[in-house]
Parts: sequence; structure tokens; C-alpha cells
Amino acid sequence: MNFRCPSPTLPRRSEAYYGAMEAFFVSAGIVALAEMGDKTQLLALVLALRFRKPWPIVQGILAATLANHGLAGAIGVWVTELVGPQYLRWFLGASFIGMAVWMLIPDSIDDDETESTPRWGVFGTTVVAFFLAEMGDKTQFATVMLTAKYQTFFSVVAGTTVGMMIADAPVVWLGERMTRLVPMRVVHTVSALVFGAFGIAALVTG
Repeated sequence: MNFRCPSPTLPRRSEAYYGAMEAFFVSAGIVALAEMGDKTQLLALVLALRFRKPWPIVQGILAATLANHGLAGAIGVWVTELVGPQYLRWFLGASFIGMAVWMLIPDSIDDDETESTPRWGVFGTTVVAFFLAEMGDKTQFATVMLTAKYQTFFSVVAGTTVGMMIADAPVVWLGERMTRLVPMRVVHTVSALVFGAFGIAALVTG
């Protein structure tokens, strides 16, 4: 009778798969929460009310987010290679706790951040405006930290991009009704608690 030993690579593959799925879903959830009431969500609302063309706006948001979060993910990978595990632990802990505090500060957007007449069309204007608005924004920093935490570029960037679309796409179609339906103060408080928990976990468990 021929007995075959289970391949040791199978548990490793399974572990890698579940790790990637965890990184994807956690990244999507955190960024969707962080984006509620954020400057870029307000920008999506302004663009929707100004241009009244939802599809090119949503496509522009997707393109800008992929480019911006791809850059942020690359920085996160670079950070993990630059610093050792101990320094990475303190970096992540301090960064997540800093994000928790940042989440409690309301955002605003200047009306002149968008053009009344789109120079590059609605899609091009959305891409440029969204990419620039996302530079140094909460969700970009969250992407850097999540990539450094999970050390998986594609799962995190895919997750944060999905999270952005979950938060921003409905605003483009529903407009101000979306912001009225969602209690922003509660969302910001929950987001702050989540980021704070990640920070404490990073400091305690590494």
C-alpha cells in the first residue's frame, strides 16, 4: 500500500494565501473607514456636483488611486528593507497611533482645487486633481504603513484601492445624500480606534 506524505509546501501556500487575503480585506476596510469624510472624498463630491458625469469621474478616481497607492506601496516595501525589525516595530506603532489622532481632525477642501472648466476633460482633470490631493493624505500614509506591516505589495495596494472606491464611488452617484446618510463622527471615532489598536499591537507584539 502506497502512503504519500503531505507536501510541506501545501501548508506554506495556504498560509501565504490567507495572509494575502487578510492583508487585502484589512487594507480595504481600514482605508474605506479612513476615507469617510476625508479631503479626497470631499473632492469626489465637488467633482460630481460640478461636472455631473459620474463614469469618467469614477474611472479617474480609480486610475489616480492605483498610481498613488502603487507609489505608497513601493515606499512601504522600501521602508521594510531599509530598517530592521525592531525599528520597524516602533515606526509602525508610532505611525498607526499618529493616524488614530489624525482621524479625529476633520478635513476640508478649497473650492479652487478643481477647475470649473476641465482643461483635460473630466477624466483627466479627475486623475490630476485626485492624485495631487491624495499626496500626503491619510489613505496614502495608511497604504505605506499597511504595506510595511504585511510586507505584501499587491494585496495591500489592491485592498486600499478597493477601499477608496467603496468610499468614493457612491458619493459620485449619490452626492450630498451619501454624506448625510453616514454619521461621520462615528466613522472617524471607529477609524481612530482601529488605527490605535494596530499601533498598540505593533508596539506590544512587534
